[in-house]
Amino acid sequence: MGAAILPDLLTEILIPATAVVGIAFALVQWLLVSKVKLSPERESSGAGNNKNGYSDYLIEEEEGLNNHNVVVKCAEIQTAISEGATSFLFTEYQYVGVFMAVFAILIFLFLGSVEGFSTKSRPCTYSKDKICKPVLANAIFSTLSFLLGAFTSVVSGFLGMKIATYANARTTLEARKGVGKAFITAFRSGAVMGFLLAANGLLVLYISINLFKLYYGDDWEGLFEAITGYGLGGSSMALFGRVGGGIYTKAADVGADLVGKVERNIPEDDPRNPAVIADNVGDNVGDIAGMGSDLFGSYAESSCAALVVASISSFGINHELTAMFYPLLISSMGIIVCLFTTLFATDFFEIKAVKEIEPALKKQLIISTVLMTGGIAIVSWIALPSSFTIFNFGVQKTVKNWELFFCVAIGLWAGLVIGFVTEYYTSNAYSPVQDVADSCRTGAATNVIFGLALGYKSVIIPIFAIAVSIFVSFSFAAMYGIAVAALGMLSTIATGLAIDAYGPISDNAGGIAEMAGMSHRIRERTDALDAAGNTTAAIGKGFAIGSAALVSLALFGAFVSRAAISTVDVLTPKVFIGLLVGAMLPYWFSAMTMKSVGSAALKMVEEVRRQFNNIPGLMEGTAKPDYATCVKISTDASIREMIPPGALVMLTPLIVGTLFGVETLSGVLAGSLVSGVQIAISASNTGGAWDNAKKYIEAGASEHAKSLGPKGSAPHKAAVIGDTIGDPLKDTSGPSLNILIKLMAVESLVFAPFFATHGGLLFKYL
Repeated sequence: MGAAILPDLLTEILIPATAVVGIAFALVQWLLVSKVKLSPERESSGAGNNKNGYSDYLIEEEEGLNNHNVVVKCAEIQTAISEGATSFLFTEYQYVGVFMAVFAILIFLFLGSVEGFSTKSRPCTYSKDKICKPVLANAIFSTLSFLLGAFTSVVSGFLGMKIATYANARTTLEARKGVGKAFITAFRSGAVMGFLLAANGLLVLYISINLFKLYYGDDWEGLFEAITGYGLGGSSMALFGRVGGGIYTKAADVGADLVGKVERNIPEDDPRNPAVIADNVGDNVGDIAGMGSDLFGSYAESSCAALVVASISSFGINHELTAMFYPLLISSMGIIVCLFTTLFATDFFEIKAVKEIEPALKKQLIISTVLMTGGIAIVSWIALPSSFTIFNFGVQKTVKNWELFFCVAIGLWAGLVIGFVTEYYTSNAYSPVQDVADSCRTGAATNVIFGLALGYKSVIIPIFAIAVSIFVSFSFAAMYGIAVAALGMLSTIATGLAIDAYGPISDNAGGIAEMAGMSHRIRERTDALDAAGNTTAAIGKGFAIGSAALVSLALFGAFVSRAAISTVDVLTPKVFIGLLVGAMLPYWFSAMTMKSVGSAALKMVEEVRRQFNNIPGLMEGTAKPDYATCVKISTDASIREMIPPGALVMLTPLIVGTLFGVETLSGVLAGSLVSGVQIAISASNTGGAWDNAKKYIEAGASEHAKSLGPKGSAPHKAAVIGDTIGDPLKDTSGPSLNILIKLMAVESLVFAPFFATHGGLLFKYL
């Protein structure tokens, strides 16, 4: 079998050291962003500097850099957005905190009752000749790791929101000096979030494992079973963050668009629109805080899935620490690779024109993937024995270290394929979105038909990419191969998040420019940044959905093993009914979230109309709208409406497992995975395509686009309606579905001991 080249001691130093480097790099980027002052005093430094293709001096004169009022206005708007986002998140966390406390008690009671809260040591589940820690310990430590995961998820989302609201106005002010400077500010801010999240997730998981090990000692099977609670906590918070934030942002967005752009014919982000502050707050609580928690959840779950399988393979049985920590070493290498990749965007290359923005962001994905492939090879060579065994449904499968390298690498490259296919279907540089825009000539109905068709078609290649990854990974290293393939897809999470967060920051920057009354040229620059961000955000969602499919399958495999199910037979009625119900759940969940956005948007539309009709001088710009009422409508609606979809996802595994047993639950998990992935991809891409079709017409960058415009034309109004329909699809239902399929799988794994012992009450007594 052989041993790993990397000594255990060095592994224990390298993992936390890399996390600290990631946090330090994030702080350096934050300090660089903070050099842009949000005060009217003119900075003496930097005059005459022509980096990024612009002479500051010329632009200063041209754009009136010394216009103190503009800077003061930007600062005021930024404060309003930041306060709105902070207030919403605190309210959301209070409600979710209660839910989490109740769920933590449930975890303790369910797991503790497996053997009547026994404090006696017991034979291990997989190695009957060994003695493991008592059931009560598993209940206590699973509950603790659940709370740790939930807390880390909250911190990830909150820090991301704070960074984004700190950077938005600074990006606007830098846009006066040129598009290159604005790009660097927005991207650096995104990098702060990406590196903080990746490093914090790794560090907290590593510290948790080491603290739990003080009690568990050599019982690695029990230790890593308890650690799965970390993934459950992370995803639970992500669900509420995504759903709550998604409802908030889209209620405000739909209300602002329908009344402002369609009915009143005023520009997007016009300060006269009462919903405009709520709309900009929504970008931060949905697209930033929600997305941060979501990707943290994926990272935590893929790590936990890999660690659980490894603990019952030769790594865990023989207590090979370095090989056991292979998933954490992959994440550590990811942080280092992303650090160098980020420097390509901020320091090595300069953005000199608008058309260079999108290629620069795409280069980030390509560079990080290429470098990471080499990184995976190094980690696989030094951290793994040349040959080892992996648990495969009751038997040990012999695997070589180069096979595991291929598992991680195929996940990494499948992520890139899914990302670029998503970009092809959602960017207005390509024919699919241009066809959708062209269909607006004949009205909103044809636009909707073309958009739906595009979404369905965009599912084909990503599903093949996921299928190939699953087949290759499973052939090489069973369920462990699938878990590390998911980790491969998420290994460049710091870069992926930086690109993702860049979009909402640029969107906010454009909104602030419009509200502060800055010149048309600055708005053009922020629009160009935003358009590129829209496409890359769609790429980020593609990554999140693809990794969710692999993660949930790996967790499903771990659940089947833990629940001692020999085979999942689709022809068994118990399994088949579960399959049908599971496939229905994403539709039920989508219906709830879509309806929530619709009813919240209805209240918002009525309020915006009321203000336009009842406040004298609002349309003329002589009176100020009541922004606070719109913010309150979005907050109240999202807090109220996020509970039912969240409860559906959290309670389904508990009810099915307890009443119908593990076989039916395995059917539910398989059904929800298969249908959820398809709906998530089509919903996200349909919404993204409608959004960019509208922007294509607004930008008028080609003769074809000019023939459909300008803003306010009949095709443009049809495009706005399509965009409005797509808003809840791409920002609420679609992104939340990937959490649904992961969360149900990890929850089933955590509660598997209870379901295996006491589950299936209905079938026992029927």
